[in-house]
Amino acid sequence: MSDAILVLNAGSSTIKFGLFEIAPDGPRLLCKGLLDEHDATPQLTIKASDGEVLFDKQQPDRGDETGLLDDILRWVDGYLACDELIAIGHRVVHGGPHFVAPVLIDEDVLSALHALTPLAPLHQPRSLQPIKPLLALRPELPQIACFDTAFHHDLGPLVRRFAIPRKYDAMGIRRYGFHGLSYQFIAHRLAEISPKLAAKRSVVAHLGSGSSLCAMRDGRSIDTTMGLTALDGLVMGTRCGAIDPGVLLYLQRQQGMSAAELERMLYNESGLLGVSGLSADMRVLVESAEPHAIEAVDLFVERAAKEIAAMAVSLGGLECLVFTGGIGEHSREIRERICARLGWFGIEMDRAANDAGADVISVSNSKIEVRIIPTSEETTIARDCVALLASQQQAV
Repeated sequence: MSDAILVLNAGSSTIKFGLFEIAPDGPRLLCKGLLDEHDATPQLTIKASDGEVLFDKQQPDRGDETGLLDDILRWVDGYLACDELIAIGHRVVHGGPHFVAPVLIDEDVLSALHALTPLAPLHQPRSLQPIKPLLALRPELPQIACFDTAFHHDLGPLVRRFAIPRKYDAMGIRRYGFHGLSYQFIAHRLAEISPKLAAKRSVVAHLGSGSSLCAMRDGRSIDTTMGLTALDGLVMGTRCGAIDPGVLLYLQRQQGMSAAELERMLYNESGLLGVSGLSADMRVLVESAEPHAIEAVDLFVERAAKEIAAMAVSLGGLECLVFTGGIGEHSREIRERICARLGWFGIEMDRAANDAGADVISVSNSKIEVRIIPTSEETTIARDCVALLASQQQAV
């Protein structure tokens, strides 16, 4: 009999999940699934680790989350047969100043995590939403929260502090950073490839619908582009990235925009979508000849290149650049254009390798090594769950 862990990554209208077997060399992915609630009738699709479709069916909407989660658990039970599901791990977007490591979830923890919602008003409620129904469905099954902010928890004071009165810092108003589960996976992968590589001054570019950078060395976060919330830093699919705070004051005072209207504009109507007026999808924009679409892509590339250079300042140099995330892993054009803007840094790309999506896409004598590393937040969560459960057993 083997033990297994179910990992849930809840988004705005989807729940991604992975089922992992606990193996001696670490968690091994058995299958992954997607519960898509975009349409009136949710669609549940599950694939084996090799891509084979194991289950694909529209699920009846029973009017609440519990029924859909029960469908996933029932399928998992049948798939595991004699094996045992021993825990459920969750990606939780914000851990605030206190949750800096994976934690077993109980009612008190869940209440404390809900209290952090103002720091991630759109993401936090959704990432927590499956937990309470699962407590009702499987009260005996441990649930573990793993935090997107935890990887950055020991950022230095010059990086994490805003230049506002210190009393606000004492309230927890500081830069936290996000995409930490992804960056933790990349740090682990760099160490697997080579300890020398992991020790290099590296910038990891997690580019997707949500985008950020992390300056990393020896497996630690030195700096990152996101701040108190997931709005800061790079241009994103529908999020603005860094913006002059005076713009928000102007929109409030002169245009009469409410806090709710500003929130909707900054999170849902800006970024690639706002500039292009066409789409938040980079694949659509790079194929478009519309001037506004071209400008949106140009702005994305320009901001990314500038912020990579800024991360190099925090590192005191740059030796390795890693692309990950949906855009970072799959868009050869965006990788090429960002690297071209950084040519003065000493980056020399191997165009054939970049076109092929090779592991290393810089030429052998490039001053900065450039890599593509696919990320897996779910694998990081599974590893963290295994480690926490092991520590709990040792404590007993």
